[in-house]
Amino acid sequence: MRVLHAIGGLEQRTGGTARVAVDLCDALVQQGIDTNLIATVIASSGAELIDFSTIADRVHLFERKNVERFTFSLPLKRWLIENIRNYELVHVHGLFSYSGYTSAAIARQANIPCVITPHGMLEPWAFAHKPRRKALGFRLVEKKNLTHAAAIHAISSSEIQSIAARCSHDRIRFIPNGIRSSVFKQAFNPEQFYQQFPHTQGKDLLLFLGRIDPKKGLDLLAPAFAQLNRTFPNTHLIIAGPDGIGFLERAKQFFIDAGCFEQVTFTGNLSGTLKQSALGAATTYIAPSYSEGFSVSVLEGMAAGLPCIITTGCNFPEAKHVAYVTDIDVDAIATALIDCFSNRPAAKALGQRARQFILDRYTWDQVATQMIDLYQEILSHSSLKVLA
Repeated sequence: MRVLHAIGGLEQRTGGTARVAVDLCDALVQQGIDTNLIATVIASSGAELIDFSTIADRVHLFERKNVERFTFSLPLKRWLIENIRNYELVHVHGLFSYSGYTSAAIARQANIPCVITPHGMLEPWAFAHKPRRKALGFRLVEKKNLTHAAAIHAISSSEIQSIAARCSHDRIRFIPNGIRSSVFKQAFNPEQFYQQFPHTQGKDLLLFLGRIDPKKGLDLLAPAFAQLNRTFPNTHLIIAGPDGIGFLERAKQFFIDAGCFEQVTFTGNLSGTLKQSALGAATTYIAPSYSEGFSVSVLEGMAAGLPCIITTGCNFPEAKHVAYVTDIDVDAIATALIDCFSNRPAAKALGQRARQFILDRYTWDQVATQMIDLYQEILSHSSLKVLA
């Protein structure tokens, strides 16, 4: 089976979607699926790309003309026209990108079935961000691609409803994201993190891992953390993530206004062993998001054995017995934080249950197996093949 995956870009600033696409492709290759990934980049921008070294020989990058809006890449279009028939199936990651909608359209013209993963981009909060542009793009391009897709892949159980609300489709399949289980076999050593951020050693660290972005709920976290810090003065908040849209100064102001900025460290993006070391140094993990597709960072926090506080916006209802799942509200988040730090033994036990829960159900090996089953179902039933 030859499968072509397509995504808008692999820049760090794009967050989890790029990581998911790379990790899924890697897991599919490990299970014998001939997989390639296409994406666009702006070579002159100097933007840092995510690590795709595990599948470097299977990644094709094409120059694009601009960063925002509907980015254009003539080299990618030419390559697709010349090579699309070498693949049995196309899998598009995300919406509103030239790579994705062009890949889906050319696949449809070639009568090649296509799977589309919106990655939470049809969630109400996400769709309301830049609504005019998205409404136009959805009406002109994405709705047709979704309607004719062989299957639409939902990465959370709650996303099924968001997809169905905008696109009538009888083949919406839920397959979650995963983690690389081999990374979490042993506890992480915090020393590397302490060496880089020595002022954090000896503190009770609350860890946020994610993009510096309005949807991540940092405006909620600031006053909630201020309440926690007044009750537990030894707490210190780590904000670890890239700022791809120039939101950093606004985010910092949230904590200045809440009166707790001195107890917060913005580390910038953390990856590899430094991110693992941050997980090892942390006492608790926090994800106060308004909206998520299905956060791999949340899975990583749980797999590291940390007690995790997440909002309902994280779209992970299955975690309600192994995490603090709160409303999207300052007081609700603050209450969960204070409860967590007030009863350390119970919080630690919750974190250990979360770790086992993730390793039992949410690894990339398991996800790839489910995805291969979906691919085989599509290819073996003519009624599921894309319409010409």
